[in-house]
Amino acid sequence: MHTTAPPGALAQSRRGRWQPLAAAVVVLAVLAAPAVVACSATPGQNAGHLVGKVTYLTAFGTFGREGFVYLARDKGYFTDNDLEVEVQPGSAGDTNLQLLAAGKAQFASIDYSGAVMRAGNNQFDEFVVVAALQANTMIALMAKDDGTIRTPRDLEGKTIGAAKGSVPEYMFPGYAKLAGINVDKVTFVNFAPQQLPSMLAGGKVDAIGQFVPGKPAITTAIAPHSVVILPYNTYMTDLYGNVLVTTKALLRKDPDLVQRFTRALLRGLTYAVQNDNTAAECGTATHKAVPATSLPCSEGNWLIEGDEGKVHLTCKDVIA
Repeated sequence: MHTTAPPGALAQSRRGRWQPLAAAVVVLAVLAAPAVVACSATPGQNAGHLVGKVTYLTAFGTFGREGFVYLARDKGYFTDNDLEVEVQPGSAGDTNLQLLAAGKAQFASIDYSGAVMRAGNNQFDEFVVVAALQANTMIALMAKDDGTIRTPRDLEGKTIGAAKGSVPEYMFPGYAKLAGINVDKVTFVNFAPQQLPSMLAGGKVDAIGQFVPGKPAITTAIAPHSVVILPYNTYMTDLYGNVLVTTKALLRKDPDLVQRFTRALLRGLTYAVQNDNTAAECGTATHKAVPATSLPCSEGNWLIEGDEGKVHLTCKDVIA
């Protein structure tokens, strides 16, 4: 297996250095380069292709941060590339990868750090990363602002809820080491993603694993309390966020389909980032996005504001 650093912006860290991906994860420059160049694609450019029917899994539910795929669909970017795409709400990385392996979906978004850890444990052999979607990880832990948890070390002796196989749990030992937490004094329990806010609100757990843009939904769930956020990127500063993944089998069988999907998805992401004042049109006819965030950009890497039926990107710190 070999690794090629993706071209252009895909390979630069926020500090301007070339940042090659981990050796166990393949990023195909042959896919990434045309995907960026083809953002100016016009309808009909792929005339003659058979229409490819594929299923895409979002990284985690239908939060506003997933809105760019609906924008790509609703603006016809997939159709322009002779694709018929069904978008399904994804779950944690393990679940998304299991669905890919079973042929229930052809593409999925998962957290990059989780992919690297699975690769290190020989659990990523069937899959391949084809594009980076976010510049930095958005993994975080959230707790009630009731004085119990204010700093990472306050997590000792506490219970954290997380989706089974999710990256907040996968990455916690590394985060704990950097943050000075005794990992043996922290307990994780697993719930379905949609149960996590109510588990925190009801005091069943002391904190939950989330992405930073999920703050408004958690704030609503635990009202009148406000939210304490412990973002992993305070200590883990050089990790990509979500990446686009497919199977090696599909890549071997139909590399053209993989390239066309990647091209269309990145076109939607690029449009959303470059037109943040009009990205609210995303999915207005067919998708109701969960409100995502109103945090300033300085507190996160890819932050999206939204209300029901609309998505609005407010921060451009996204790789596209």
